[in-house]
Amino acid sequence: MELALLFLAAVCVQSDFVEPPQPDTSLRFLAESETRLPCRYQAEEGEKVVQVTWHKELADGSKDQIITAHFRDGHTEFGRYSGRVRFESSSPTENSALLIPSTEESDEGSYTCHISTFPNGNFERHIKLTVWILPISSLEPVTLVEGQSFRVAAACRAVGRPLPRLSWDTDLPGQSQNRTSEGGSVSSHYSLHPLRSMNGKKLDCLVWHPGLEGPRRISNRLVVHYPPDATISTASGDPYVGLEKAELVCESGGYPKPQNITWTWRGGALPDGVSVVGGRLAFGRALRMNDSGVYECVVRNNVGVGKTEYTLTLRERSQRKGDSSEDNLLLIIIGVSAGALVMVLVIVVLLVNRYHRHRNKKLEMELSEKTEEINSFSRQASFRRLNSVSTDPRVQAEDYALLRVDSRMKNSQMSLEGPVYKDSQSSLGGKWGPPGGVELDELGRPVVWDDGRESLRGAEMDGEKEERRRRVESYLKSSNMSLDSGLPSSLVPLKAQQDDGVAPREPDLGHLREGVSPNKGDWAPTRSVEEGHEDEDGSSSYQISEALTNHFYYSNGVLRPRPHSNAILLHPRTQII
Repeated sequence: MELALLFLAAVCVQSDFVEPPQPDTSLRFLAESETRLPCRYQAEEGEKVVQVTWHKELADGSKDQIITAHFRDGHTEFGRYSGRVRFESSSPTENSALLIPSTEESDEGSYTCHISTFPNGNFERHIKLTVWILPISSLEPVTLVEGQSFRVAAACRAVGRPLPRLSWDTDLPGQSQNRTSEGGSVSSHYSLHPLRSMNGKKLDCLVWHPGLEGPRRISNRLVVHYPPDATISTASGDPYVGLEKAELVCESGGYPKPQNITWTWRGGALPDGVSVVGGRLAFGRALRMNDSGVYECVVRNNVGVGKTEYTLTLRERSQRKGDSSEDNLLLIIIGVSAGALVMVLVIVVLLVNRYHRHRNKKLEMELSEKTEEINSFSRQASFRRLNSVSTDPRVQAEDYALLRVDSRMKNSQMSLEGPVYKDSQSSLGGKWGPPGGVELDELGRPVVWDDGRESLRGAEMDGEKEERRRRVESYLKSSNMSLDSGLPSSLVPLKAQQDDGVAPREPDLGHLREGVSPNKGDWAPTRSVEEGHEDEDGSSSYQISEALTNHFYYSNGVLRPRPHSNAILLHPRTQII
């Protein structure tokens, strides 16, 4: 606000032009629109504007007076500008702007606003006026015919100031050529090779001018004429004798659309009762056998002619019925075949499903049997682990289990091969034993010798021994354990033998406690009550009893080895060669 007041004070103090501020100014206006040429002088205090005059400079350098205004005599218009120009304000000495209500192209030029003051003299402002003329455009379409040579399809023209620019908006393949005339007009021609597929395609002209916000579009569609193509079809299907309201339809293309359609029959007139309705040939009665023949349709437009032929073949009603029956029979056969095929597919699916069910059931049964077998093996292994609990950290439970089973097997063999003896001196050795100690068989087990009755029993015992041997081997195989424990059967605790039920019951040795060495006499087995039989070799039994006392002890019904720093334990499944 303060700046505005300072500006007004400066204006009041010093005289100058308010508008235009510059001595020379250029302006641009459109033709046929109102043009305003600004001129306003601010007089200082004590100064007075006496007269205002507008001039136009001519091409020869002279000036043409347009209008003048005196502070007392009013304003005056001169020559051809009379009635075409006026001051913007009713007080021209205060606001001297000049208005041209309808600008013409001839108004373009340089104008001078002359201000006369008292007592400071004269002041002027020069304004250059440029008049633009909006383009006047037009498009001239060209009708083309299919088959013509490369030629102009459309021409676009425009007149304006400054000179406008023309372009084409289309998808058609072609070329454009622009030309400029001396009168300030421009033209453009678009040329192509006409085809029927181009008919109706877009071919727009665009006019560009600085006085327009955007291009001016002149819409256009290409026109290409081409001859018709005639085709004949039946509206009622396959015609036959006796068919009512039969029709033949002639369809024609071409552009422009043909209006003249002519029908002929066998090259002559149509049969009676037949009429032409537009492009249709209508039979006003039932078809007869003599209606058969060649029908021709001819269509015409301003470009060419198109024609086509149709051969009408009629059959008797009975033949058609027969054909219908044959068609029905064929349909029935096809339907039955399809049904049979569906049934076969259903049966195959059921059989496959049944097979898979049976197979799954069988697999389930086998899986159940395997599961029971695995559970049985697990129970047997659990029982074996329970029966083979050892307190000696150097001997595994499995070793004792195998030792006990091996002892049972050997005790069973002894019970089958001979009687039970009374004491330990009859269990091993004998008079047929080796002189150096206990004789071992091929598996490392001590040989059991009878008390001299071997020679008496003789050959009659061979068969019994073979039978007992097979029974023992079968029992050993079914035990699922190794029979080679490396110990004779006499070293197996008697309680274990009694529990298994293989050998005769022996006296109970449960009075022996763990860690207490048994007496020598306690380790000798009870002599059997067999008449006339005595063991002749007591030293062997004594040595074995002594070895048992020094190296083994009896605990919980199981014979266990005594701990020793130099002892070597062999796995029961290890074969001694």
